[in-house]
Amino acid sequence: MQNTQPERAEHRSNPLASIIGSISGLIASEHFPNGDRAALKRMNPKKEPPLSFYRFAFRHLPQNWQGQRKAWQAILTGMALMSPHIHNLKQPLGKVLAEEHFSEARLERLLAAEGETRRTLTLRAVRFLAAKKRPVNWVDVAGLLLTSDAERREKLHLCIAGDYYKNFKEKE
Repeated sequence: MQNTQPERAEHRSNPLASIIGSISGLIASEHFPNGDRAALKRMNPKKEPPLSFYRFAFRHLPQNWQGQRKAWQAILTGMALMSPHIHNLKQPLGKVLAEEHFSEARLERLLAAEGETRRTLTLRAVRFLAAKKRPVNWVDVAGLLLTSDAERREKLHLCIAGDYYKNFKEKE
């Protein structure tokens, strides 16, 4: 199996890592309005977002966020669901899913999914981790939702699957 670490390092140097760090810190902050956090948690990516989403997006998301509104909506919903245990660069998504015994079948469906199904399955995985209070590298999660280039998505899938299988232990 080839080493997936170079892609992960490149992924971390991406400006997305800075954006994710910033917005996860804002949402987890004790100064972030509880009403806004609750509204973000309740968002449904299949419906129009509340005004609190737009307020947050225009203030804190990258300038081109509107082109991927549904993906950003899912990202902010997921981060709000996991708050205050949201983001940790040292906890790759695949590793955390393996350590928490997220099923191989669920991971396979997530990585194979597209569009609305991918957003739904990602939020299910996030709820799973939120229930366990496990922060995760949200650069990985955001990459699942924002990456449209097939080659880059495949590299991300390889990283996630590699981290999963390197850390997966059968339940006893």
